[in-house]
Amino acid sequence: MTRRIDRRIADAKTTVALPRRNGELVFEAPWEARAFGLAVALCEKGVYEWREFSAALASRIAAAEKENDPSGYYARWVASLEELAVEKGLVARGQLRARTLKLASDPHEDHDRV
Repeated sequence: MTRRIDRRIADAKTTVALPRRNGELVFEAPWEARAFGLAVALCEKGVYEWREFSAALASRIAAAEKENDPSGYYARWVASLEELAVEKGLVARGQLRARTLKLASDPHEDHDRV
């Protein structure tokens, strides 16, 4: 399954294509790589099909561009991932919001343990 996902990621349309430099994926911060890995892992586990995630991301990107939203690619990636997690019943929207607020309120907490 990993090879199929790798191929789908590599073949992503321009609007949802991952940022690359010299053919390599580019992550500006560790959280971006974690978000990427989580999305791929959930797909590999069968939580959703890659085309579902890709469609959610394309929709999020289109909406952000229409609204002149300055959020970056991976912020849109995370928003798409969060929406799918709620839709698939992995987390309730309220739980997601509460956990996000908790993490944001304590910048010194060891977030790798969450």
